[in-house]
Formats: sequence, C-alpha cells, structure tokens
Amino acid sequence: MNVLASPVGIARASTPLTRPLRILHVIPAYYPATRYGGTVSALRGLCAALVRRGHEVHIYTTSIDGPNDLDVPLRQAVMLDGAAVHYFPIAALRRLCWSPAMAAALRGTIHTFDVVHLHSIFLWPTWAAARGARHAGVPYIVSPHGMLVGDLIRRKSRWVKTAWIRLIERRTLQDAAVMHVTADLEASEAAALGLPLPEIRKVSHGVDWPSFHAPLAAGPYANLAKPYALFLGRINWKKGLDRLIRAWPLVPELRLVIAGNDEEGYLSELKALAQREGVEDRVSFVGFAQDPDKWALYENAEMFVLPSHNENFGCAVAEAMAMACPVVVTPNVGIAQLVLETGSGVVADGEPEALAKAVRDLHQDQVRRLALGAQAGRTALRYLSWDAAAEGMEAVYRQAASAGGRMTAAAPAQVSS
Repeated sequence: MNVLASPVGIARASTPLTRPLRILHVIPAYYPATRYGGTVSALRGLCAALVRRGHEVHIYTTSIDGPNDLDVPLRQAVMLDGAAVHYFPIAALRRLCWSPAMAAALRGTIHTFDVVHLHSIFLWPTWAAARGARHAGVPYIVSPHGMLVGDLIRRKSRWVKTAWIRLIERRTLQDAAVMHVTADLEASEAAALGLPLPEIRKVSHGVDWPSFHAPLAAGPYANLAKPYALFLGRINWKKGLDRLIRAWPLVPELRLVIAGNDEEGYLSELKALAQREGVEDRVSFVGFAQDPDKWALYENAEMFVLPSHNENFGCAVAEAMAMACPVVVTPNVGIAQLVLETGSGVVADGEPEALAKAVRDLHQDQVRRLALGAQAGRTALRYLSWDAAAEGMEAVYRQAASAGGRMTAAAPAQVSS
C-alpha cells in the first residue's frame, strides 16, 4: 500500500449516518500527564480536530501521573480543546489503572455514544470499556499504539502479558469493529502474533506545531553548544539510544542532545555508556523538554535522529519534520515509509556503524541537509495535519456506527486504505 496515494490512510465510506457523532475515547492517562509520551499528545490533537469537525467528544481517563495524581476535578466534565474530559480516581492496582468510578460511569453512559475508541492494551480501562460496549451494543475501535509487538511482549513482562492476551485481550480485539493502526509496520507486527483480529484500518497521526515559539536563546537551552543532532522522546530501551551513543565516536564533529523523561531508570546506564565510549563531553542529557521549549530544539538541530528498535509511528519525527528538520530513522519506525517516499530524511540501519555513516554524511553535506529539511516541512504540512487525521478517523467511526458492530475481518496481513 502506498501511503502517498491516501494520505489520511482510509478510503471514504458513504454511509447514511451523516449527523455529528457522539464519540467516547477511553485512555488510561491523559493530558496534562505528558510523561506518557506521544499517545497522550496524539489523542489530544485528534480530539481537538474532531471537535472542529462538529462532533461531540468525551474522554474517560484516570488522574494518574506517574507516582502522583493530577490536580484536576474528578468525576465531572473538564472542557479541554472543546472536548469533555472526565478524570476518575484509581482505587488500587495502580499499574493497571483500576478505577471503580470509571466502571460506574461506563455502565451508566456508554449506551449513549455512537462509537467508542479505546487507546491502550494490557490495562484495565480498555477491558472495562470493551466489555461495556459489547453489552450495550455500541461498536468500538481499538488503537494498540504499538504495544502488539512480539519483541516488546517478550522483553517486558512476557508471561504476564501473554496470559493477559489469552484471557482478556484476545476477546477485546476479536469483538472490535476495527483495529486502528498508524502505519503498515504496526499492522504487520500485530498480525504476526496470530490473534483473531478485526478489520485493520490505517490512519496516520497528525502533528500540531506553533506559528510562533520562543527562540533557543530565550529558553532553558540557551547555552546549548551547536551544531547538534537531536533525540527527543522517552528514555526507554526500545528507542535504540544505546546504539546511537555507540555510533557517536564515529561522528566526531557533532554534539548529540538527548531530551526526554526517564520513567524506568535507564538514564544512568546511558550516561555510563557515554563515558565508556569516550563521548560524555559531546552527549548532553537535557531532561524532559516542555512543550513551549521543544520547538526551538527541533528548529536549531542539524537533524533529528530516532534509531528505535520498534516504533508504531514516531510522533517526535513528525514534530521534527514540521519544524523543517531533516530526520534520520531506522526502518523499524512506522513513519519511515513516509520519510523515504517523500524524501524528508534518511532511513538507515540501526547498527552503530551504519547509523554513524548516515548522520556523518548528512552533517557534511549542508546543501542536501537543507533540501531534506525543506521537504520535511512540506510533507508535514501536506500529510500530517490533525484535520486530515480526523477526517480519516471520522470515516472509520461512521462506517463502524453504520454497521452497528464488528465489521468484516481482514486477512492477517492486510490493511484497508
């Protein structure tokens, strides 16, 4: 499937349901709990765009924010970007986000929605909402957000997650109207698990970027030495930061800036690796980049690098492209296909030597670097707007709501576009 042939990733469906939809999103954590990465930001962008299209959007979530709770009103609607966000407390089993208050709200209201969109795997809210939707006869869509990947399951809590899939998630997926993915790679990895999946639909994420932002010199990174290559994202093993640091001895002319929050205690291991590789003086760990400040980091970087072992989409790549920053990604990043087809950057093998060559070649060729950056900006403007993503998701919602339940299952490796 050629992503360029259908930028929003979904064929237009003509259905009798043309009135504004009443849509419920269920996600374990939501804004302002930005520590949970791109999923939270992506859902916020999607919901705001759906509201602009005239739909009534509700979000059921919990107040979790790492070890703490958000300071937000509970059990009532909080308006954010035109959507009604309902935060519920977690009573126990914090890692699973178990919330009896959310369960009660689902029982009382889920039948009033046209469609329910679930945004997690392996967590209690997804199971509870799927169960409630089934009982109420409301179609639901599941977005696994890159968690249905064999390697991720094997490397973290393998036996627990395998049991959860067999006992719980298997039926959640089987009874869904649609499984939503953001890239062909995510679909093929999910299909490889051999689970009974519904029809798979691809709709890419979008990206919001500011028309104005403070310059680098006016923010917390004013003293950052240039030139630099940038990584921005969660400090997590799957991002491939270990091989990026191992590549850096072969890129002697360039600083590496690593911006991100460390939720799993991985940062100390990376700092020790930088010291062993002899590059600790050229690798800057600058911590979590707040939303107002990160845009200047992208804008002033020579390139953005995401060498992930696995990435269902790559929201940070889209942000970098929006700021006309050329990108270097591995083939394991979902957005790599779009990068390659539009000439917005370089797709390189993740081994340190190959990664170093891709970075070094781009650093040494300013003309090429600027051309790739300009093309990245044009690509983001054309293909990565939230309005386009919302149009694609609306088509999925309308078809599911019109069908009234589970749609025809696709062959394991097929994706509708």
